[in-house]
Amino acid sequence: MAEHRRAELVVEALEMAVCQRKPDIGLVHQSDQGSQYTAPIFGRRCREIAIDRSIGARGCAPDNAACESVFASLKKKLNRRSWPTRQDARRAAFAWIEGWYNRRRPHPTLGMRSPVDYENRTLGQPRAGLAASRLAHSTITINDEAA
Repeated sequence: MAEHRRAELVVEALEMAVCQRKPDIGLVHQSDQGSQYTAPIFGRRCREIAIDRSIGARGCAPDNAACESVFASLKKKLNRRSWPTRQDARRAAFAWIEGWYNRRRPHPTLGMRSPVDYENRTLGQPRAGLAASRLAHSTITINDEAA
């Protein structure tokens, strides 16, 4: 979360995800054709950490439908109130994503399992990582009763 939309922001997000999740070789990063994802700095960083990129076709909404759905749900939930500081909003977004969406929300496309449960069953080993340890110390609870 930042006040800008430069490529460095998505590079930082990518590095956080790689550090947290420690993906296996063969990971594919799907994105739209946004300038942040087509920037040389992002492509270079993906190559350095052996991540293949897949960029959706212009005007092809199904490529990013799942991701857009997540952000629409997040905005709907968090826009119900105002946040005194950016840090408060950041904490609330983290709590919603890691505390509710990834860990408890049943997803129809995943056989009504949460993404974490689905991944753990599919890969055969838990990959909770940093998010779980941060969440354990969080005092924020945001659930999505309308999910």
